[in-house]
Amino acid sequence: MVGLDPRFDWIPQAIRRNTDPKNIEQVAEVFWEFCREVIDIVAPLVPAIKIQAAFFEQYGVPGMSVLRRLINYIRDEKSLVIVFDGKRNDIGSTAEAYAAGILGKNSAWGADALTVSPYLGDDSLKPFVKTAVEQNAGIFVLVKTSNAGGAMLQDLAVDGKTVYRRVAEYVQQLSLSSCSESERYGNIGAVVGATWSEQLAELREVMPNTWFLVPGFGSQGGSAKDVEAAFDENGLGAVINNSRGIIFAYRREPFQKTFGETKWQQAVEAATIQMIEQLRAETSAEKLNATVRAE
Repeated sequence: MVGLDPRFDWIPQAIRRNTDPKNIEQVAEVFWEFCREVIDIVAPLVPAIKIQAAFFEQYGVPGMSVLRRLINYIRDEKSLVIVFDGKRNDIGSTAEAYAAGILGKNSAWGADALTVSPYLGDDSLKPFVKTAVEQNAGIFVLVKTSNAGGAMLQDLAVDGKTVYRRVAEYVQQLSLSSCSESERYGNIGAVVGATWSEQLAELREVMPNTWFLVPGFGSQGGSAKDVEAAFDENGLGAVINNSRGIIFAYRREPFQKTFGETKWQQAVEAATIQMIEQLRAETSAEKLNATVRAE
């Protein structure tokens, strides 16, 4: 999965041109042009796009308008799965409003899935679960995030169990409740960072029926070997996200030397293919690839 985290100063000069970085309308249009080109490049290679909402929200109404245009483009023109990375949550009717506004193709935002924080408790998750099931959409609950600071809370031991494990056990229950008899996975997933390979293996055991969204691949240091445990024995159950490592691949080696800024599109394509090849070589995703070829 490719993540869209546009940073104005990192976008190639050919797209930024003479844009005033303080003009939010102009910056929003730069984001539209850049992200649309990225989508065109990766659409034949990956099944899903994760949009980090904050990078668009910081530019107010123009940024949010571009976010909506991108979601429409991804869904209507490219038919890819859309994960809205907003890490939303609240209680009661507010949680219901977040869920209704974002989840499902007929919602205002039209996303297929949403990242959700669990730290307001089980009653804050239930509106999201209900809407996800009703709208044939999904949620990814933050269980073990990729940032080092997450350990301050998530790794705390309470009555002999870490907080992240307790959250994982609850997410597994939610996922099972949304599965049909013929399905291994339901509408509920978990965010588990690639930067915690040992915990990733532990959590796959705790959550055998839960989709994993795995951030932290690439720029944050996670490798294909690190995410091996996220996949089940058939190569299913996980989506591995790479954002900066792909969309700004021209800024890092070996792509910087091979392509540079003037050929940034080729760098995006090469980095995406490299990630796919690494996952095939190091994880059970190769089994899925072999099955597809055989069929």
